[in-house]
Amino acid sequence: MIFLSDAIVMRSIINIVYSRFLFKIWRPRRIRWMQRCLQPLETDILLDVGGYPEFWACVPQFVARIDTLNLHEINFAPTSDHKCNIRTIVGDGRKLTFADNTYDIVHSNSVIEHVGDWEDMEKFASELLRVGRSVWAQTPAKAFFFEPHYLGLFVHWLPKNIQKKIIRWCSLWGILARPSKEEIRQMVDSTRLLTYAEMRKLFPDCRILTERFLWVFPKSYIAVRRSCDT
Repeated sequence: MIFLSDAIVMRSIINIVYSRFLFKIWRPRRIRWMQRCLQPLETDILLDVGGYPEFWACVPQFVARIDTLNLHEINFAPTSDHKCNIRTIVGDGRKLTFADNTYDIVHSNSVIEHVGDWEDMEKFASELLRVGRSVWAQTPAKAFFFEPHYLGLFVHWLPKNIQKKIIRWCSLWGILARPSKEEIRQMVDSTRLLTYAEMRKLFPDCRILTERFLWVFPKSYIAVRRSCDT
């Protein structure tokens, strides 16, 4: 039997391992990759759709301003140690309120797989392409054997009704966090990993890069468009 305090501790352990270890390895590396591909200017303004200001405050700022947009309000107060110009905005990535080409760069990391069904994904991708002159949109690869949300092997290749039944015992998230049936249902129903072909359909005027694990296994796909390519 696991007590409430134990469950909270387990969730904290997962958050620490995943966000502080894995993200600190992959995401800064991915940011450097984005800089090489897009070659941003110091005067550029970047919109991160679905991103959080805390992440950008931890990396050297390479543009004039970064706007982070989320469905809910985020309170962010940078400390004196943070040399950053970051704003937080409330909005829906499927229906952005900005004019065409408002931002020099539109960035999105591991968001499109959570926005809804295929029609929602099309709206989301179309809005990124409309608002940004340059675009960098990443999503975990369905072809990768490790599911990054459940922290489990192969489980995401199974039908969703089976995922809901076995995630508690077949993923690190299920074993350690001990999610309720409702939490499992919400996680499974709100996560739809994409294939390479689907990314090409969603971002037809972009190059689709493949980020690989151990130089072999496709870990994520990234839609890239430079302003000079449009």
